[in-house]
Amino acid sequence: MNFIKTQVEDHIFHIMLDRGKSNAMHIEMIQELIEAIERANDDPAIEGLILSGKENFFTSGLDLITLYQYDEVEMRNFWTAFITLLHKLVAFPKPSVSAITGHSPAGGCVMAICCDYRLMADGEFIIGLNEVPVGIIVPESIFKLYSFWLGEGTAYRSLLEGKLFKPSEAKEIGLVDEVVAFNRIQNLAMRKIKSLTQFEKNAWRTSKLNFRAHLIAEFEKDQTETIRQVLEQWWRPSTRAILKTIIENLTQKKA
Repeated sequence: MNFIKTQVEDHIFHIMLDRGKSNAMHIEMIQELIEAIERANDDPAIEGLILSGKENFFTSGLDLITLYQYDEVEMRNFWTAFITLLHKLVAFPKPSVSAITGHSPAGGCVMAICCDYRLMADGEFIIGLNEVPVGIIVPESIFKLYSFWLGEGTAYRSLLEGKLFKPSEAKEIGLVDEVVAFNRIQNLAMRKIKSLTQFEKNAWRTSKLNFRAHLIAEFEKDQTETIRQVLEQWWRPSTRAILKTIIENLTQKKA
């Protein structure tokens, strides 16, 4: 694994995002995440999953600088893989906890809300889905996932505004469950997942999948039309112009 780190501790599978400063996601990172989640799912000795980032960043979301250079085939492969990743996380039958260690906009937020419980580090961080202002279409499956935690009205307004939330605001609306100091987040994530794994496993896991049945069904649908919409928008001159401006700003910050 080049872009994530994995570790098993007391029957809990840890996935730590580890790509550069901000853990921005490209297709190779997505593929590694899919492989790791499948391993955690298939291993009967694994009882739960903790997904975390590094200090100041859970993940900044999609690596726009890299994705901007992808051709049409690469972009189709990326979106297909990204939706597969979300399906694997949403349908993961064992307890899963996100330790949101810093900023978590866009794709980072989507990954986090696939999990059963979310702790977020306190600080000047943001979380939420800001795809629409960037010029990226939000699939219905992601709206349903956002609505699962926020309710349809709040999710609808927040998505169309591209609203990002501070940790305390995210907790208030149910986007995260706890806001904690960064230096406590891993211990508390472990404590929480251990509290979930103590229950009778079949009852807990079957109930989870029952409660998520409509979400899982959304991600199991044929995604051809969804990906077509996303890609058509991605190549529009207006979207490319927005992306170019964002990339120029990001490049200047790095310099």
